[in-house]
Amino acid sequence: MANFVKVADVSDVPPGSGKCIEANGKQIALFNVGGSFHAIDNTCLHRGGPLGEGELEGNIVTGPWHGWQYDVTTGVNTMDDSERVERYEVMVEGGAVLVAA
Repeated sequence: MANFVKVADVSDVPPGSGKCIEANGKQIALFNVGGSFHAIDNTCLHRGGPLGEGELEGNIVTGPWHGWQYDVTTGVNTMDDSERVERYEVMVEGGAVLVAA
């Protein structure tokens, strides 16, 4: 069974935004897509930029450093679907957002 860790309150990540968080020593990007939470590795595959600081449009985040784009629901790079960042399971309990890391 996955070990879920509280990483934020629902109100910390408004719809259409993201946030850099840490869970069990892992740097993770947490996103709110229309009230549904998704978590992927925070490190862009290109040059290590923080994806949680990127612009979120729908379910696509654009990395803040060089514009690489990822689908936050799958972790897949939209420009090269053979590349992906790790995706983490997310659960909401009450007002808390928990990530399996």
